Amino acid sequence: MASSKVDGIDEGSSRRGLAQRPVTQKKTSSPMMPAFMTSAPGKVIVYGEHAVVYGKAAMAAAISLRSYLLVTALTKSQRTIALRFPDIGMEHSWKIDHLPWSAFSHPSKKKHYYDLVDKLDPELVAAMQPHLSVVSPKASPADKKIHQNAASAFLYLFLSLGTKSFPGCIYTIRSTIPIGAGLGSSASISVCLSAALLLQLRTLSGPHPDQPPDEAELQIERINRWAFVGEMCIHGNPSGVDNTVATGGKAVIFMRGDYKSPPTVTPVRNFPELPLLLVNTRQPRSTATEVAKVAALRKNHPTIIEPILEAIDNITKSAYDLLSSSAFDPKEPGSVQMLGELMKINHGLLAALGVSHPRLERIRELIDSLDLGWTKLTGAGGGGSAIALLKSNASTSTLQSLQRKLDDEGFGKYQTTLGGHGVGVLWPAVLHSESEDEGGDEIDQENFLNAEGIEGVEKLVGVGVGASDRRKGWKFWSNVGPGVNTEET
Repeated sequence: MASSKVDGIDEGSSRRGLAQRPVTQKKTSSPMMPAFMTSAPGKVIVYGEHAVVYGKAAMAAAISLRSYLLVTALTKSQRTIALRFPDIGMEHSWKIDHLPWSAFSHPSKKKHYYDLVDKLDPELVAAMQPHLSVVSPKASPADKKIHQNAASAFLYLFLSLGTKSFPGCIYTIRSTIPIGAGLGSSASISVCLSAALLLQLRTLSGPHPDQPPDEAELQIERINRWAFVGEMCIHGNPSGVDNTVATGGKAVIFMRGDYKSPPTVTPVRNFPELPLLLVNTRQPRSTATEVAKVAALRKNHPTIIEPILEAIDNITKSAYDLLSSSAFDPKEPGSVQMLGELMKINHGLLAALGVSHPRLERIRELIDSLDLGWTKLTGAGGGGSAIALLKSNASTSTLQSLQRKLDDEGFGKYQTTLGGHGVGVLWPAVLHSESEDEGGDEIDQENFLNAEGIEGVEKLVGVGVGASDRRKGWKFWSNVGPGVNTEET
């Protein structure tokens, strides 16, 4: 059923009958396609946490911390698929011919790349279980759950979109997004997997420079639909917000009137790229606990809490109106200040709801004391992460001073960008420097696996690196126009 190897050789296969025969040298076949990569961003909630639970608006935006998927084809004779995720210590392979194709290809079950799948098929989920239960058998229960959830998303997409004749491949994931921090890491990975499989099926158009925005929008929606299926495998009943941001980039406004229907998601396509500081408290928190806190306050003090939730809703709407205004200019300090002030007010209201934490308040205090920007918690609160919109005049020396203080107190800091690209493609997996017209640096399994940490991964793949170090190759669908964005700066 499964093998710990990725070369197509089953360690447990019988050798009976082979020992008596001379070994015939077989000509090595070539891979069927070049290695390629997909990438998708994480996300933060910029405005509207907790109020969104009660039907109010919230805004989520992409960040430049990303996941990356390298797809390497095996030779025709190697009939295996392998999923590698070294950042969480996972590696597993499956024999393609042993997967439950009969269940997934049955006429009553078979899905096509253009289908909308809004729920998992219980029979198909059950058919995958024998192939999931063997993943990471020696891992701790917590790690095993994470590994098997990742494998579930991968296999459900692979079996739904692929066929038994699909080529053997190695799918290797690296992520610069902290896992389990409410930053959309699983959605980012689901988008990478969805885009890669659809590219292998040749069902995506572009991205290319003259692609019309409406055609690009169709590709983004197609990737997003199947990424949502991956999210269902991992979370059961996801909102769909994380995968929508990870696919389209920029930002979205989302509202959920009730939990019997999907949320209303409106892209904020003119959301600018803004410098952001993301600080991890490294304080464990429970989303359910924080949501329950607010629910209890609302029940006991409805006349006080309802206006707070309404005020948070108005903050989100005010931010949207500001961003949509022709007068808004992200290069003008005054425009950025207005966004920052809304973030600061939003944090104060969330603190009034009881979902802040001393570690979050300490981050805010440190950033305020250095006058670097405007800070708020992001996500459920009670720990987790804080974000700070940086002022344009924030100096390197002041940021370094903050870094030392955060290090001394055990915080994790990520300097990132808010509102960047969504899903991207590097085909083939070769990057060029600004001065190169030919050749380039090939990204292969070895150097991708050996890249050390966030800095190593970003330096290797060329996304999320400073503008002076960017290299040519990555392309991104854009539903804004002119149709495609590239990192060819």
